[in-house]
Amino acid sequence: MKFSINNDIRPDDVSKIERAMKSVDADAKVDVDLDTRTVSVDSWLMPEEFFVAFDDENLEASILEA
Repeated sequence: MKFSINNDIRPDDVSKIERAMKSVDADAKVDVDLDTRTVSVDSWLMPEEFFVAFDDENLEASILEA
């Protein structure tokens, strides 16, 4: 699944975002692309389940690919 981040994200946000996604699914594979402001998550969970993690980090996200 892929999420679009509506906020600006900086290099020091990458580990914070990865940690937030793994708080939802510890086995998730996470890739943050700063240039396109997207976060790809490889997980068996539904995309909507990750919104709480984005919200906890004060990030506005929308689903690009489910």
